[in-house]
Amino acid sequence: MKDQMLHETTLSQNRVYEGHIFSVEERQVRLPNGKNAPREVVMHPGAVCVIALTDEGDVLLEEQWRTGFDGITLEIPAGKLDGADEDPLSAAMRELREETGATAGRWTPMGVFYGSPAILHEPIYMFLAEELTFGETSPDEDEFIHLVRLPLDKAVEEILLGNIPDGKTQCGILRVAQMRK
Repeated sequence: MKDQMLHETTLSQNRVYEGHIFSVEERQVRLPNGKNAPREVVMHPGAVCVIALTDEGDVLLEEQWRTGFDGITLEIPAGKLDGADEDPLSAAMRELREETGATAGRWTPMGVFYGSPAILHEPIYMFLAEELTFGETSPDEDEFIHLVRLPLDKAVEEILLGNIPDGKTQCGILRVAQMRK
């Protein structure tokens, strides 16, 4: 019953922009009350993020410039799926190794995060990586990353102080901290 009261039916959709990373669609939908309304949706193939926890209880974080934020953020390792059909765990393993040099002996799926579901279709598959071993990093040509290690409790404190604004990072670290209780 609730689904019928809330469901919007897509009547038409038109791709109005096709970029390197995402596209934008204009849609007309029928609302639950029978009226029509416009919608604009950013379509993205999806991404992964990794809460990498060392044996000492530190979280691996990355400082990097983010153009949309117009500044430096502190984030957990993450990256775009190479396509909508790429296995998220394989992508998470790749991103962790490329960005931090780490590989993990144990992986735990932690669900899917949607950062802005009203306008953005970007499923971000979250993973906890433990039993880490370290090698060389191999970031993409356009990635400039400074690695940071923070104790999990300190990372939670920084989130609660408002010093880590990235949503996936907040969600992932807070989930892991709750799991550890």
